[in-house]
Amino acid sequence: MRESDQAAVPGAAGKRSNPFLVILALLLIVLFAGLGTWQVYRLQWKLDLIARVEARVHAAPVAPPPAARWAGITAAGDEYRRTVLRGTYLYDLTTPVQALTEQGSGYWLLTPLCTVDGQIIIVNRGFIPSDLGAPTRYAAQEAGPAPCTAAPSAATTITGLLRIGEQGGAFTRNNDPAANRWFVRDIRAIAAARGVPQAAPFFVDAAADQNPPDSPDRPIGGLTVVKFPNSHLVYAVTWYALALMVGGAWWWAMRAGVRTRANDDERDN
Repeated sequence: MRESDQAAVPGAAGKRSNPFLVILALLLIVLFAGLGTWQVYRLQWKLDLIARVEARVHAAPVAPPPAARWAGITAAGDEYRRTVLRGTYLYDLTTPVQALTEQGSGYWLLTPLCTVDGQIIIVNRGFIPSDLGAPTRYAAQEAGPAPCTAAPSAATTITGLLRIGEQGGAFTRNNDPAANRWFVRDIRAIAAARGVPQAAPFFVDAAADQNPPDSPDRPIGGLTVVKFPNSHLVYAVTWYALALMVGGAWWWAMRAGVRTRANDDERDN
């Protein structure tokens, strides 16, 4: 073997696959494939959720959960269930919550309803535009009503969707009960601020045309948005495509390395 051939041997050996790159490629393939599979499971979960909510929204209305069940109310088991209430509104305890809807910016009007069976359930009567000055006209009350009593003859019937109370998030302003400034429909906080801590831990979004003739402001009901974004299939395809791309790049690099070594061997011979 010539000296030049001997010098070429280390160079050829150096062109072999880098173990670090091989391990990295395998890890990326496993990671991307795993994320794609996770999105497939998320897709199935979302489809089940949509089907479940659609069934509830279009079902016949039922009575609200009794007080004995309130501690077990969950979004998965109860939210968006069509509910029918019968009782009397406590308009003086209305809470305006800032809202942005297809009607523009304004307020939801959340009013406790004293049901004929003695429960208090907060109802989102609907939306009013901001120019009505809701925070001023619906000032915070010092205390709630006496024990809840609603005469059946004076009661009104409301149909709507059961909703779980909202919680503030990282991009949501905090409620300020003392200043009567509300940004999320935190039912427990609203009930406490209005002096009705015994109110149900959920609220009901009233359907359209549910306000009685004497209802203050005649808010627009039926604006509940029942829509769930579902991009899990796109995400799954994206992750699987990335896994295939990494696998393809790894295969191409391995083949290129094999061809390079074969050419070097031919030249050496």
